Amino acid sequence: MATTQTDIAAQSGTYTLGGDITIHRLGYGAMRITGEGIWGPPKDRDEALRVLKATRDLGINFIDTADSYGPNVSEELIAEALHPYPDELLIGTKGGLERTGPNEWPVNGRPEHLEEALKGSLKRLKIERIDLYQLHRFDEKVPADEFLGKLAELQQQGFVRHLGLSEVSVEQIKQAQQHFQVVSVQNKYSLTDRQWEDEVAWTRENDIAFIPWYPLDAGALENEILQKIAKKYDSSVYQIALAWLLAHSDNILPIPGTSSVAHLKENTRAAAINLDAEDVQALDKINA
Repeated sequence: MATTQTDIAAQSGTYTLGGDITIHRLGYGAMRITGEGIWGPPKDRDEALRVLKATRDLGINFIDTADSYGPNVSEELIAEALHPYPDELLIGTKGGLERTGPNEWPVNGRPEHLEEALKGSLKRLKIERIDLYQLHRFDEKVPADEFLGKLAELQQQGFVRHLGLSEVSVEQIKQAQQHFQVVSVQNKYSLTDRQWEDEVAWTRENDIAFIPWYPLDAGALENEILQKIAKKYDSSVYQIALAWLLAHSDNILPIPGTSSVAHLKENTRAAAINLDAEDVQALDKINA
């Protein structure tokens, strides 16, 4: 049966987050609907809104954002484009960074900042509870028990349904688990960047979603094996890189981001690519 544009994200399969939220595995990362340096409004605001609306048409029901994207811009655009949200849509956002200028991301894990950030996200997204809230970074200047305890408190107060972490090691995940159930880990990871391979394996074994950010390392995809496999499937190297993520581990939820509807459609078509075992093994060796 031919895959239509409206059901294509469903071809990536599903994952149940925290035991109660089932989503399609291929999602969308909303960092790029901002200005240069992830600062200020997007160059083409109308196109950014079209991108967000197109996620719905493509069957994408997981959107990842953060208060620091803009700052605030990404969350505001999501609400403008998609609110009131369909029941099946999961919007995950993050807190724990500040913005002092383009490409500047100082960490702030102070409990009072996290509470202010979370409540700001609620207001911008026009919701009463965030289904997935992730700590953007551990703050080395603040005792971990303080910011982890604050997140647990905010969850207990009903502001958050599920909690996750970003850019963390297995030891840090275990530390957080002393305060709350960790349902997701969002680390930088791609076909050509396997720094967090141990974390991928550990989260899979412990039923935790692994959400790779920067899943398309564009500068490192000029690889002969990758190009040969892309030609075999009549696909781009980017689509094959996303298909490999989906094949590599069933807890991986890729969130490629873009500010272009055409590029969004191209990325989403990766959901329909079923790599055979031999090609997966060949791709596994690229950065082994």
